[in-house]
Amino acid sequence: MGQSLIKNYLHIIFSTKHRQNLIYPPYENKLHAYLGGTCKSLECPVLAVGGHTDHIHILCNLSKNIALKVLLQKVKASSSRWMKTKHPEFKNFYWQDGYAAFSVNPKGVETVVRYIKTQHEHHRKQTFQKEHRSFLEKHNIEYDERYVWD
Repeated sequence: MGQSLIKNYLHIIFSTKHRQNLIYPPYENKLHAYLGGTCKSLECPVLAVGGHTDHIHILCNLSKNIALKVLLQKVKASSSRWMKTKHPEFKNFYWQDGYAAFSVNPKGVETVVRYIKTQHEHHRKQTFQKEHRSFLEKHNIEYDERYVWD
């Protein structure tokens, strides 16, 4: 019997709509857990979820049974609906339309996990926009500045 053997580590980044600062305690850790649970339910086990007040980082294994676009649609839609139930101030909680996703070498997984877990410390020194641009440039991704920040 043939097998399809896949191990695709992905570092996924997306922000709140218009980079609104809506992710903070006590909802932050609950949101991270919800995102991880959603990925797991879609057969994309999570190694780390983190972020800051206006964005999320997820490191997961992309399942052979789901396209990246579908994973992100489901993760963002369900977590946005979930956040809206947590407090009236989140009635207009939305994620940006786009996202960024980067493959991760298995030898670099622990480095990415540490990076994701230290987001608050990291963002004392660097904005999300600068961080995001540096990832795009590091991975040689061409982008149009007008559409990156929806």
